[in-house]
Amino acid sequence: MRIVDREPSRRNPVLLAALLAASLVLVTVYFREGDGGLLHRARSSTLAATAPLARVGEAASQPFRSVGRWLSGLSVSRKELERLREQNEVLRARLAELEEARQENDRLRQLVAFAEERRLAHLGARVIGRPTSAWEGAIVIDRGSVDGVQPGMPVIAPQGLVGQIETVSKHASRVRLITDAESGVAAMIQRTRALGVVRGSIDRTLTMEYVDKAEMPRVGDVVLTSGLGGVYPKGIVIGDVIQVDARRADLYPRVVVRSRVPIDELEEVLVVLGTVPADSEGSME
Repeated sequence: MRIVDREPSRRNPVLLAALLAASLVLVTVYFREGDGGLLHRARSSTLAATAPLARVGEAASQPFRSVGRWLSGLSVSRKELERLREQNEVLRARLAELEEARQENDRLRQLVAFAEERRLAHLGARVIGRPTSAWEGAIVIDRGSVDGVQPGMPVIAPQGLVGQIETVSKHASRVRLITDAESGVAAMIQRTRALGVVRGSIDRTLTMEYVDKAEMPRVGDVVLTSGLGGVYPKGIVIGDVIQVDARRADLYPRVVVRSRVPIDELEEVLVVLGTVPADSEGSME
C-alpha cells in the first residue's frame, strides 16, 4: 500500500530566487531614486500611518517599564540596606566596647582616688566569683599569692569596706564579706566616736554591737572602721545606721547598719596591702 506524503514541500528554490531578485531590485531602485521617488514616498506614508500605533504602544508599555526600573532599584536598595545594617551592628558593638571601657576606667579611677586619699598601698583586682546563694557571704577575686595577696588583708570599694581575704591560691583569692555571719569589724560611730563591733548575719543584715547607751547613735549616723585590732585601717566607711532599738532591759542598744557597697554589682575592688609611709609618694597598683 502506497502512502501519500501530504506535507507540502518546504523547499521551493524558484520562489526563493524570485524573492531575492525582487529584494535586490527594490534596494537598487530605493538607493538610486531621489527623496521624492515612489519607494521613499511609500516608506514615509507607512511611517506616518504606524506612528499613532507606536505612540499608543509606548504609552501602554511605559508603566510596565517604570515598575521594572522601580523593582530594579528596590533590589539595589535592599542590598545597600543590608550592607548598612551590617555596618551599623559593627559600630554598635564597637560603641558598646568603648562604653564598657569608659565605665571601667571611671570605676578604677574612683578606687585609686579612694585609696590614695587614705594613703593606702593597694592592689586592683576584678571580681570573678559572686555568692551563689543568699547563705554564701564571699566573693572571689583574680589576685593571689603571686601578686602578694595574703590572708587577712582588707578589701575595699569606692563606697567603703567590702571584706577581708580569707583564703589565697596562686592566682585567685576568696574574700569574706562583712555581711557574712562569721564576719566582725571593729567600728565606731563617726558623730559620737562611740565604739563597737559590726557583725554580719545569714540574711546579710549588719548590726553594731556593744555600743554604750550613753553615746546612743541616731538613724543616719555614719559607721567607720575604728582601726582597733590592726585588721582594718581606720576611717573606712562601713555603712549608715538605719535603725536603733534601745530597750531598757538590754545592756546595749540594737543598732542596724546598712552597707553602702553594692555587693551584687561589684566588678572591681582594691586589696589593701598596707599604708604608705608619709615620706613616700604614689601607691602600689
